[in-house]
Amino acid sequence: MALVTLTIDDKPVQVEAGTTLLEAAKKSGITIPTLCAWPEIHHTPGACRVCMTEVKGQRGLIAACVFPINEGMVVKTNTEKVRRARKMVVELLLANHPAECNYCVRNGSCELQKVAEAVGLKRVRFAIPPFSKEETLDRSSPSIERDSRKCINCHRCITVCEQIQTVSVLTPSFRGSKVKVVPSFDLPLVESNCIACGQCIMACPVGALYEKDQVDEVWKALQDPKKHVIVQEAPAIRAALGEEFGLPPGSLVTGKMISALRLLGFAKVFDTNFTADLTIIEEGNELLKRVKEGGKLPMITSCSPGWIKFCEHFYPDLLDHLSTCKSPQQMFGALAKTYYAKLAGIDPREIVSVSIMPCTAKKFEAARPEMNASGFRDVDVVLTTRELARMIKEAGIDFLNLPEGEYDLPMGEYTGAATIFGTTGGVMEAALRTVYAVVTGKDLPSLDITPVRGLEGVKEAAVTVGALGEVKVAVAHGLGNARQVMDRIRAGKADYAFIEIMCCPGGCIAGGGEPIPTNDEIRKLRASALYRDDGQVQTRRQSHENPSVTKLYETFLKEPLGHKSHELLHTHYKKRGEDVPHKV
Repeated sequence: MALVTLTIDDKPVQVEAGTTLLEAAKKSGITIPTLCAWPEIHHTPGACRVCMTEVKGQRGLIAACVFPINEGMVVKTNTEKVRRARKMVVELLLANHPAECNYCVRNGSCELQKVAEAVGLKRVRFAIPPFSKEETLDRSSPSIERDSRKCINCHRCITVCEQIQTVSVLTPSFRGSKVKVVPSFDLPLVESNCIACGQCIMACPVGALYEKDQVDEVWKALQDPKKHVIVQEAPAIRAALGEEFGLPPGSLVTGKMISALRLLGFAKVFDTNFTADLTIIEEGNELLKRVKEGGKLPMITSCSPGWIKFCEHFYPDLLDHLSTCKSPQQMFGALAKTYYAKLAGIDPREIVSVSIMPCTAKKFEAARPEMNASGFRDVDVVLTTRELARMIKEAGIDFLNLPEGEYDLPMGEYTGAATIFGTTGGVMEAALRTVYAVVTGKDLPSLDITPVRGLEGVKEAAVTVGALGEVKVAVAHGLGNARQVMDRIRAGKADYAFIEIMCCPGGCIAGGGEPIPTNDEIRKLRASALYRDDGQVQTRRQSHENPSVTKLYETFLKEPLGHKSHELLHTHYKKRGEDVPHKV
C-alpha cells in the first residue's frame, strides 16, 4: 500500500494511505483523546468531537477520528486553541451528565472520567440541569438496563449493534438538544428484538448501559438460613475475573475464585464445566443420530443464548437446525434440583441455584419459561463476572492472597474439553474429540484441533471420523459472521455436518458481562488461559472421560438421549420473527 508523509507536531510521520489522522498520531506516539472512536468498530461515527486538531489550510478545527490524511499535511495537536476546544467539549458533556460518579457502575472504568483528566479539566462552570421525567431508566429487559441520562451520544453502541452484531436495535432519535439513543420508536428495550448479548455495554464508554444487577438477590439468599445456595461458574470466568483485581489479562484464577465463593457463603461450589462435558455427550450423540438417520443437517450448537434468540428472530425458518440440547448453564440448573437434590437429601424448593456467567443473555435464558424441567425455575439467579467481582469487593475479601480452593463433587469435576467451551471454537473442538472416540473407539491422533482456534470470523475444518468418513465443520463468532453462515444454509450452499456459533466476538471470553475493556489482544490472552487449563488436565481432556458424568448416566440419566435426558437436558425454541418483541 502507498505511504503518505505528513508532519504532526513538527515531527515527520509516514503512514499508509487511507489512515485517519487519529491513527496516524497514535502511530507516531501521540495520544489524541476521543470518546466515539473505538478499535472494535470499523467506521468511527465522529460524534463526540473531543479529538479536534489543527490542520494547516483548514478553516476550523477538525475531528481527527474521521479526517483522512494526505501528502504533506501539517498538523498541530497541542495548541492553545485545540486545548481550549477539547476542554469546552468535555465540559459541555459533563454539564449534561448526572454527577453520580461515586456510585456509578462504571466508576473507575469510565472513559469520560479519563478523558476529562486527559484534557486537564478542573471544573464545570455550567449548572447541571434537572433531568426531565421522560429520561427515566429503562429496566424492562431481564438482561440490560439503560440510563439515557448518562448517554453522551457517542453512538458506539449503535455501531457495534449494527456493524458487528447486525441486530440494529439502537438508533439516534429526535433532534438538536433532544437527540438521544433509543430502541426503534423509543420503545422499551424488552419490546425490541434485542438479543441481550450486552456488546452495547462493552462499547459504552460511560454508565448509560449496564447489566441488570442481581447482587442483592444473591445476598438475600445467602443470608437466609432456610436456603441451600449453590453456585456454578462458566469456564470464561476463571480466565477474566482476575482483571477486576488488577491481574493482567490471561491470568487463570480458578482456585482463588473457588475460595472467594466459599467465603461469600455458598454451600457448594460447583462448576458449569461439569455440564459442559455432559453437553458434549448429549450433543455428540444427537449429531451422530442425525447423521445416521438422515436428520436435519448441518446441526448447530445451542450453548449461546444470544445466538439462539438471534436465530429465533432473524432465522426462524432454520430453527430445526439447532441442537435441542440446553446450554450447560441450564443443564446444570435442571440437575441441581433433581440429581443433586436427591444425592444431598435436600428439598429442591430450598435450593437456590446461582450461576456466574460472562454473558448478559444468560439472565434472559434463565428466565425463559421453557427452563423449568425440574419442576422449578432451574437457575434462580445469574450474575456476570463484573457482579461477582463487586460482591467479592463488598465482602472485603483479599482476593489476590486467597489460597487455591477445590470444587465440590460430583458436579465440580470436569475435563480439559469443557474448559475450552469459553472461547470460540472450543465447543467444536470438544465435540470432535468425543465424536471421533465414540465412532472409532480410539482417540484423535492429536486432541489439539487448531484449525477451529483463533479469531478469524468464520473457520472451517474437516476431520475423517472412521466409518462416517470426512466430517466438515464450521465455527463462527459474532453475529455478523453468523449471518454469513446462516445465509449459506438458507441458500442450500452449506455442506457442513456441524456448526458452532457463538454470539459474542471471541466467544464467551468476551461476553457482555466480562471485565471492561475487552479487545482482540485481551481475547487472545483469555483464550490462552483456557487452553492452558485444558493442557493441564493431562489425563482427562475428553468429555466422555469425566468419571462424574459417567456415574450420572449410570445412576440417574441411564443413557444419552434417553427419556430422562430428554426431559431434563433438552428443550425447544420458538419462532419470533423480526417484528416480534424481546419478551421471554
